[in-house]
Amino acid sequence: MTYTNFKLVTDSDGIALLTWDVPDRSMNVITLPGIEELSAIVEQLVADAGVKGVVVTSAKEAFCAGADITLLESLGRTFATFVKEHGEEQAALRLFEESRKLSLLYRRIETCGKPWVAAINGTAVGGGFELALACHHRVAAQNPKTRLGLPEIKVGLFPGAGGTIRISRMLAPADALQFLLKGDQIRVERAKAMKLIDAVVPPDELITAAKGWIKAGGKAKNPWDVDGFRLPGGLVFSKAGMQTFPAANAIYRRETYDNYPAARAILQVVYEGLQLPMDLALRVESRWFAKILRTPEAGAMMRSLFVSMQDLNKGARRPANIPPTKFKRVGIIGAGFMGAGIGYVTAQAGIDVVLIDRDQDSADKGKAQSHKLITERVNKGRATAADRDALMSRITAAADYAALRDCDLVIEAVFEDRSVKNETYAKAQAAMGTEVIFGSNTSTLPITSLAQEFKDPSRFIGIHFFSPVERMMLVEIILGKDTGNAALAAALDYVRAIRKTPIVVNDSRGFYTSRVVGTYLREGHLMLTEGVPAAMIENVGRMAGMPVGPLALNDEVAVDLAWKIVKATEADLGPEAIDARQKALLTAMVEKLGRFGRKNRKGFYDYPERGQKKLWPGLADLQPAKLDPDTIDVQELKDRLLGIQALETARCFEENVLTDVREADVGSILGFGFAPFSGGTLSYIDMMGAKHFVALCERLAAKHGTRFAPSGLLVDMATRNETFYGRFAPGPRVKAA
Repeated sequence: MTYTNFKLVTDSDGIALLTWDVPDRSMNVITLPGIEELSAIVEQLVADAGVKGVVVTSAKEAFCAGADITLLESLGRTFATFVKEHGEEQAALRLFEESRKLSLLYRRIETCGKPWVAAINGTAVGGGFELALACHHRVAAQNPKTRLGLPEIKVGLFPGAGGTIRISRMLAPADALQFLLKGDQIRVERAKAMKLIDAVVPPDELITAAKGWIKAGGKAKNPWDVDGFRLPGGLVFSKAGMQTFPAANAIYRRETYDNYPAARAILQVVYEGLQLPMDLALRVESRWFAKILRTPEAGAMMRSLFVSMQDLNKGARRPANIPPTKFKRVGIIGAGFMGAGIGYVTAQAGIDVVLIDRDQDSADKGKAQSHKLITERVNKGRATAADRDALMSRITAAADYAALRDCDLVIEAVFEDRSVKNETYAKAQAAMGTEVIFGSNTSTLPITSLAQEFKDPSRFIGIHFFSPVERMMLVEIILGKDTGNAALAAALDYVRAIRKTPIVVNDSRGFYTSRVVGTYLREGHLMLTEGVPAAMIENVGRMAGMPVGPLALNDEVAVDLAWKIVKATEADLGPEAIDARQKALLTAMVEKLGRFGRKNRKGFYDYPERGQKKLWPGLADLQPAKLDPDTIDVQELKDRLLGIQALETARCFEENVLTDVREADVGSILGFGFAPFSGGTLSYIDMMGAKHFVALCERLAAKHGTRFAPSGLLVDMATRNETFYGRFAPGPRVKAA
């Protein structure tokens, strides 16, 4: 029989080699047709007495990239439709049955009576790794690029095809919970040390080793199906169990503030599953998986952190009919912290870099930053000395702008001062090619006005990186009034080459990310001036879902920078454009007290040379009044911190700064850490509903001022009962290149 997604060949020893090869895909993914096909193959192999065992492998570079998330998304939409047609109970039952098909299939493989071996030739994650776990033996090819893991938690889900139950029977509960809750993807050596795989062999010996295990009498039972099996960490209700689960629950709440339903489900499934026989434990897992699929958090996270991000990474906003740019050499002007970071990630992508600064010593210091970063990776075993040598050989430090002559792209990352930038542009244009695209890493200065100093504004574009460049995955591309499609295409090609996620926005003061995160900082400042205890502001920021509180974040970006932005805004737009209370607070911090943030070890926090940072006690002296924390509405503080960011994003959308809902949401999560469980700033509004969000804004505006007044677009959407993803649905998905 011929199959579409698999190739099946049985050798003379009766060992079937099942090779996974999904057509028209660069990687194998789990789809509904694939599940049905694999199920038919399993029954065929079980019925064939001549088959003694099965080896499953992949014809592609990777083993499997997991489930097609769009399939899981569609299950959620189907549930909503089924509720309307058949009621909640029948819809829940239907979702449960549909969502556990893969779990039942893997259990059938596990209990079919014939030994199965996973011959893992490359990366296996998600449902692909769950298939390997269901097999009776796992052999991996030696490959430094291979990663194994269950990263579902990162898109609002948890392993629902048996992975949660099997991992908790292979590892002690504490280790299992850490593996599942972190969602890390590990190397084959680490997986073998954890006993998640059984052997690591050279690639050309993979299939031979897998078949050899079957020939040597490999058993068709996993340990948990053998009489007398003992759990690695002992029983739940034991001394060891009681040392694990109460602590795990406390850590979960400390880290998530109960914002992530999937994380709670993992704790519940492991706890319950370890007390049940295998088949009943798998049923519990499936029930929780179906429940999590129905949550708005899972739907929003899957959409933003997988589907939308994938679309943007593949070039959803790239202009058509413009040939791709292949970068051989990129020039970076400014070898400070940002410029050095841009140079590092560019060289890491295999592109030659020219790093220019005002003198050779400054340029050399910038290059030394790359040496420091790659050495840290070498010391952690994530790179080799040869990798370091190769990377450093790609970076040329220079003080002479003539070195830009052969560059395919030039990016400036000099001080945020218009006169300094203008001088840079003049020198660069005298040296670089006339057709080369020029990018500015400015975070606040309007691109249109900067481009006026450029001979051909159509080749000028904003390429805004985030700090630290090597860790932050977002790049904000800003279109000036005259920026051409060729510049946009080249910028997107470059961002893809350095393996970061781009969003494209139109020019405005602060663009999108800086403008919106500024509202978060301002709200923290204003809470402080109102008398809210600083510790409460910071804790509530994290409770709301932000990675750090607004005061800590301001220290990271620099308190004096926030002060300069407030002053510049007042100078350009007048005193009504700023809040006098915020200006007074920042002026006191910067001018009177010299507290600039982490960079000079004193801001809203103190940063001792040894030990952890601590909130500066003197903040209380800057508060005109002090509120009793027991009288403060914590939910209102959370609403203010998240709501003001969502509201400002809606304004950006209404003002055409943003034009794609996907970019708003992905940009908010990757750029400034907006509560990932919400799916992003616009998904936050959609999750709440426009009517409820407008009502919230009106309540906050009545109490705290017009900065919370809902925009005209939001009021209109509330009247029509619309959502952003309904009214402004993004275009068709981009196919993988």
